[in-house]
Amino acid sequence: MKAKTSTTALFVAGAMATALTLAAAPSFADDGENMEKCYGVSLAGKNDCAAGAGTSCAGTSTKDYQGNAWSLVEAGTCASIERPDGSHGSLEETSDI
Repeated sequence: MKAKTSTTALFVAGAMATALTLAAAPSFADDGENMEKCYGVSLAGKNDCAAGAGTSCAGTSTKDYQGNAWSLVEAGTCASIERPDGSHGSLEETSDI
């Protein structure tokens, strides 16, 4: 009977350790839910993705504020990001400045 008690105690201790580890780990799923694609706000080579034909994706924009390149920003903030020409970021592709 003692072996069963020790095994149960070990199992419970392991489960508690796992639960505490998972609770302390950062949640990467939340990042995607609180972010949105914002076009025309990244600097050359600093976009997260989508930079037009002939590009492979992240870091491939060729000029600042390229309208077909996006960066992830906090949800709800894209339209408030001002570009040098006074226009703002967009949730859709824009023309370059």
